[in-house]
Amino acid sequence: MPVNRPTSINENMEFESWRAWQKESGILGNSEPVRRMLETIAQVAATDISVLISGESGTGKELVARAVHLRSKRHDAPLITVNCGAIPEGILESELFGHEKGSFTGAIGPRKGYFELADTGSIFLDEIGELPTSIQVKLLRVLENREFLRVGGSELHKVNVRFIAATNRDLEQEVHKGNFREDLFYRLNAIHIHVPALRERREDIPLLAKKFAADFCRENLIEFEGFTEDALFRMQDYHWPGNIRELKNIVEQMIVLERGRQITEHGLEKYIKFQDPMDKRLPVPLQKPRDEVEKEFLIRVLLEIKSEIAQLRELIMAGSTNHYRLGAWRGELTEDIQDVEDFYNNNEQDKSVADMEREMIRSTLIKSGWNKRKAAKILGLSERTLYRKINQYRLRDDDF
Repeated sequence: MPVNRPTSINENMEFESWRAWQKESGILGNSEPVRRMLETIAQVAATDISVLISGESGTGKELVARAVHLRSKRHDAPLITVNCGAIPEGILESELFGHEKGSFTGAIGPRKGYFELADTGSIFLDEIGELPTSIQVKLLRVLENREFLRVGGSELHKVNVRFIAATNRDLEQEVHKGNFREDLFYRLNAIHIHVPALRERREDIPLLAKKFAADFCRENLIEFEGFTEDALFRMQDYHWPGNIRELKNIVEQMIVLERGRQITEHGLEKYIKFQDPMDKRLPVPLQKPRDEVEKEFLIRVLLEIKSEIAQLRELIMAGSTNHYRLGAWRGELTEDIQDVEDFYNNNEQDKSVADMEREMIRSTLIKSGWNKRKAAKILGLSERTLYRKINQYRLRDDDF
């Protein structure tokens, strides 16, 4: 099934406002997992229902929480973020609910907690799986009755907040282990939004890398010669265990240490430890006779060489490699998130051949319902090459 144009998310949401919202929220990407996530955000943000955000560390869960808040009716009120794993257990209750004068040593006066500060707005409890069970009980009361007691106090305080929580743990497993209260889990998990790992949205990596580079160069007044196309696609081969946070850090590191020089595919190897493609084929089973082992190994090497030759032929046929350059910084370069995609210089050579190739790829993608794996098989291309050509010809499913 083809991916719906973003306007299907909301009858009143035009495509440009969709892009503007991406820019405002900081959630960039055209991949299907990102679109599904943004669709869910748009559907639930206008309500006051509790939201539980799950995802690996570094995927941008806080950006999702901010997007939910910005699209809600509470957007003019504060969004208070609490990192539950960063506050020592001894003071966590006081930080969340506040305290009264004299409630403990050093409590020289009454103090509001995060819940009171978030009144009429939203509270984002990040890494909620780290909460001790003693605090979970009191949090459940706030969720159910919208009231709490300050530490050392006897007066109930009412609060009107929208609950947004996030975790990188599997809370259902934590419930089974007895580490997280089941009743609290079900109250928080009214709506579940999963933030995809970067490896689940590889086609967004070039856009994100260029955006991070542009932002970093603007902030630090750095001239950067950009990434080669091969370097950007090579980034898609990496597993990215640290997700978007790791990508951002590596991009900034490369720009600084390479002194603004162009980043090539070979240059990436100094900063990213790629898995050798031959590792996937090793070890060869040693239970077989030696001559069979040698024969199998030789066949695998030949297949690898054949694949590399095919990739090289496709690169040659596609023409010279394009790259973009960030010159002396001009603020308008990142005025719109789509400007990032325009850093590529247009290649006018062999235009008629390129037009025919573009039309063939476009037609095949439409017929396959934008199933890129199926389209690549029909076209006789690798998925990596198809992704490169989709970006090269700036093909998007919402254009058709």
